[in-house]
This record gives sequence, structure tokens and C-alpha cells, in this order.
Amino acid sequence: MKEKIKLFFRKLRKNIIEYIATNRLFLTFVIISMLGLMLVRNFTIGNMWSFEAFISDLALVVIIGSLGYLVKPKNQYRYFLIILIIFTLMEVINSVYYTFYTSFASFGELGTAGQTETVMSSVFERIKLTDLIYILFPFVFYFIHKKLLRTAYYNFMSVVEKGKKMFMVTLLVGCLFLAYTFVTATGTDYSRLAKQWNRVYVVERFGLVLYQVNDLIQTLTPKFSSLFGYDEAAQSFIEYFTNDDTYLYDGENKYTGILEGYNVVFVHMEGMQTYLMDLVFNGVEATPNLNRLAEEGMFFSNFYPQVSIGTSSDTEFTLTTSLMPAASGAVFTSYYDREYITIPKLLKEKGYYTFSMHGNYASMWNRATVHPLLGYDDMYFEESYTYNEDAEDPNNLEYINLGISDKKFFEQVVPIMEQIEAEHTNYMGTVITLSNHSPFKFLDKYGEYDMSTTYEECDEVTGVCTEVTTNYLYGTDAGNYIMSSHYADAALGEFFEYINQSDAFENTVFVLYGDHDAKLSRNALNYLYNYDYRTGELKSEDDPTYIPYDEYDHELNKNTPLIIWTKNSELRSKLHGEVDYVMGMYDVMPTIGNMLGIENEFAMGHDIFNIKDDNYVVFPNGNFLTNLIYYNNSESQYKVIREGAELTTDYITNLVEKTDKILEVSNSIIVHDLIKNEGDTVREIKESGE
Repeated sequence: MKEKIKLFFRKLRKNIIEYIATNRLFLTFVIISMLGLMLVRNFTIGNMWSFEAFISDLALVVIIGSLGYLVKPKNQYRYFLIILIIFTLMEVINSVYYTFYTSFASFGELGTAGQTETVMSSVFERIKLTDLIYILFPFVFYFIHKKLLRTAYYNFMSVVEKGKKMFMVTLLVGCLFLAYTFVTATGTDYSRLAKQWNRVYVVERFGLVLYQVNDLIQTLTPKFSSLFGYDEAAQSFIEYFTNDDTYLYDGENKYTGILEGYNVVFVHMEGMQTYLMDLVFNGVEATPNLNRLAEEGMFFSNFYPQVSIGTSSDTEFTLTTSLMPAASGAVFTSYYDREYITIPKLLKEKGYYTFSMHGNYASMWNRATVHPLLGYDDMYFEESYTYNEDAEDPNNLEYINLGISDKKFFEQVVPIMEQIEAEHTNYMGTVITLSNHSPFKFLDKYGEYDMSTTYEECDEVTGVCTEVTTNYLYGTDAGNYIMSSHYADAALGEFFEYINQSDAFENTVFVLYGDHDAKLSRNALNYLYNYDYRTGELKSEDDPTYIPYDEYDHELNKNTPLIIWTKNSELRSKLHGEVDYVMGMYDVMPTIGNMLGIENEFAMGHDIFNIKDDNYVVFPNGNFLTNLIYYNNSESQYKVIREGAELTTDYITNLVEKTDKILEVSNSIIVHDLIKNEGDTVREIKESGE
């Protein structure tokens, strides 16, 4: 018996050695590929050893590698090298993308690259050495190939290798690994893979290669939307908008029609977050002008953007249409040619002149094409303004970051708006700021803002105390962002000073909103909240001054200001005070629309003054927020944000179902152009009372 066991292991050892000796190139390809994929997970989500992701990546690497056996041994190197270069590009792009967006790249972005040329510097600014380490792998493979050439490996393999047999065996092994991946996946895993809303979860569960393959399928899906899934999507759309529950919170309230006949200007504040309004350094507020406008107007303090890969363009789309961003790609570049009900279009029907203003190029995010389709009559973009890129006056810089400085921009915007008011009875416009865009590194252009902290340091022996001043935030991600925002706030203050001094705008309401968060990491903001300048380290959780800041706190901290302001004193008395209901970007159109006397019958959001505390904010990754909880879709967990709240299982289950339905219906509207194709069907059913 012992001899048989020994014989078995001798044969096994011999077979393993023989396999390694005759498959050195293939094994090298697999090892190098897997190392790169594991390092991506390590440097992004910090989960290098995820077993599920490892098996999934290994399965696809083996399956793709198996095709190399169909090539003659002397040409296999070229095949494997091409695949490794593709993997390297995928790894570098995803590593850099994750640094910037805390997510993974999509093929949908390839279509938007031409629209984002002016923000690429933001991405390159954050590239780290670890983002480029993957470039070494094809060179390592090349040197191993050269060594194999010197050993006559390829000549030997040309004689002994049975290509088709090795292909079939290797393919089978890869398929078995892949089968394990899908057999062990849960229904929730399949749902998240199909919807692709939470890319981090998909990569962590299914690996980077399967994520990228799935993303390619998702990206190509819109191209065939007229052929696949239309009937089901149309039926779901019709059922949703003919269901009485959809309109449960519709109706009039005390603000109905309050803005009819008034002009409205939306001020799109780049990267401005609400927590800035609470920051004070040396007696000076970080955003004194924003704080003043909030006190004078109506301030929505729990307002959240709902952006995906389209960032600022997603905000523009969601605000004007009350639809969610697309599940894959950006609406402004992939789905702009659909029919949408928008604020500019509805106001044009009431005789309004509509316009948009921005200091960047009209090509950015395809706005030159999209804005007219959204209903804007005219666009005042980069070519409409004059500025000197080389102006050196530190108090009046004309160029910051991506283009014209906000101060120079607002200085020229006001005369244009005055001319618009002189020529039109009513108008609606969107003014998009620019300077507070990442990267927040232009410290010499933001002006002075003292963020230093002074404290007493006492000698334990002598007892003598001295004052010590530290500016620990200066040069950090959080500090640079605060400096940039302080400048943007100062420019905003000058803009509204122009408005107050002007003889115009007495009949105009301004709606200010932050478009999205600044994309700072949790660690960067933890440095703001919990850095101990006395020790030079982060405080421990045992420190009585430690401020808890977990992943849920970080998500909750992504809210941005929403303010309705007017210099009309009579109207200001009616639109005043803080509104603390939880509110999303998709609620802006129904809320402001009710005030303006317009209605979007296919809105996904609600008038906040009707739904009030029953509101819930859905995010593109499947997370949602209510006045009671923040729910994390990828972990199926939540954090209670109202002390003493009593929750039932039905409460969570119901909101998860509603979230899925909103994302499904909204995306179907976009992909299948359902407002155009099925809108009349919904109207007929509602009119007939069926």
C-alpha cells in the first residue's frame, strides 16, 4: 500500500514537473496577469486576497490564455503579450480612475473622453507611482521570453506540443473555475452584476476582468436598445406612471404658483459642499457669502446630488428632468438625443427666454449639442468672455484652473443678464461656475485665508507655556479644497453684490445648488476632523474630542447647499428659513416647478413640501437615504441617523424595492426613449380612468 502511495506521488510530481517544463510561457502569462489584477484590488479597494475575485479573474485569464494554444508555439509569445498589454492598460486606467472617482472605469467613458479634455489635468495630478507599476509587467514577460529563446524552448515545443488538446483541457479548467464563480453567487450578486450600479462591489465579488467584460456588454446594450428589452421596459413604465401610488404626494401646497411670472436663474456651484458652511478659522467663516444667502433665503440643509460618471452633467440632467443618471455611460454623451421634459422647455411654453452660461468650452460634456435639446435658446460659453491668462494681479486673477476665474466670469455675466432682462419679459437661465473644480492646488490664486490654529504648549519641567501656531491644513487635500471654496464663495459674494446694486433683477429668483461633492477621500476629511496638531497624528477613538467619521458619515457628508434667494423683499418674506427634509436633486424640478406653475408628469422626484418627511433619496449605486436611515446597497446594511427610530423589516424591504423600481424605470425612460414612444399611452390610460 505504501509503495502504491509513493508511486502515485512520484508520478504526480513527474507530471507536475513535465507540465511546468512544457507550459512555461503560458504559466508565466497567468502568473503575471494575476499579479497585476491582485495589485489593482490591493491599491484600490484594499482587498488583494478576495477569494471570489481571485477565482473569477483566474478563470477568465485561463480561458483567454487557452486560446494561445491554437497558435503555433513560435507565435504564442505575441498573442500573450498583446493580452498582457490589454490587461496593463485596463489596470492603469482603473487604478487612476479609482484614485479620482473611488470607482472603476467604464467603456462608457471612452465615448466621453473628447468631452472631458479640460479636466484630464485633474486626473493626471493625482497619479501615483502605484498607478503605473503595471507597466513593468509586459517588460518582465519580454525578458522571460528572451530567456526561453536562448534555451530552444520554442523549437522543442513545436515538436511535442499538442495544441488542440491543451486548448480543450485548459479551457475546461477555466470554465470550471468560472462555474464556481456563478454557482456560489447569490441572487443579490447577480442583480448587482446586471445593474452595474455598484462597481466596487462587482469588482470585489467578481474580479476586474469579469467586471470589465460585463461593462463592455452594458455599454453596447444601448446600441441595441430597440431590439432587446423594449416591451418589458415599456410595460414597467406604463404601470409605474398609471399607478396611483406614484402620485400619492402630488397636489397643491402653500407655495403653489408663488413664482408664476417671475424670472428664475439657477446658479450651479461647482464642488460646493454644505459642511463648508460650518467651518470657521480664526473668526472667519469658510463661506461667509453662502451663509448670508442661506440666512436671507430659503435654505435646504439636507440636500443631496445624485450623480454617476457624468458628475456635473448628471446634475444638470437630473435637475432639469427629475430623472436619474443613466445606469451606464453619461446621458449627455450617450442618450442626449431622447425626448425629455425639462424646466427650460416647460418655461419656453409659457413665453420664457432661456439661456445657459459657463466659462468653459461648449464642447465640454457635449453641452454644445445637449443644451439646445434641453430647451436653452442661447449659450454664453467660453468664447463669450474676455480674460487674460497671464494677468498677475493677485486680487484680480482672470484665469484659474480650467479657464476664466469665477470673479472675472461673474463680472461679465451680470451685464449680459441685464441686457437679457431689458429684451425679454421673462427668462430662465443656468449659470455654471468653474474655479472650484478639482484639482484644488492653485493656492497662490485663491487669495489669503488663514486656517492656522494657535494653542498653548507647556514645558512639563518649568511649567512655562508658550503659544504655538500651526497651519497643518495648508497643502493637504482638505485644506486646499477649503481654500478653493473660500475663493469661490468670495466670487459668489461679488456676483450677488452686483445683483443687489443693479436696477434689474427685482423680479428674479436665484436657485443656488452645489452640483456634487469634491471627491475627497474619507481619510482626507478625517484629517480635517481628527488631526491632533499637538502630536502630529490622528486622534485615537478614546480621545474625548474624537469625532466619529465612518463610511456612512462620509456619505452623509456629501450633501450640498440648495438655496432659493431673491432681492425682492416681499417675495423674500415668503421664501425664507431652513428646510431640513431629506431631499435629492430629482426633487428640485417638482418643487421649483410647482412654484413656477409647471409640471413634469414623468418626474421621479417629488415636491418636497408635499412629501416632507416621507421623502427618500435614491443614489445611482442603489444606496438610499431617508430621514431615518442611510442604506448601503453593496453591504445590505444601514445606519440609523435619527436617534430612537424604530424600524421594521417591511420598512427596509419596501424602500429597497422602491429604489430598484426608480432606477429601473428611470433608466428605461432614458435608454428606450419612453417619454416619446409611450408617453401618450400613459396619458390616454390616465384620462380614461382605467
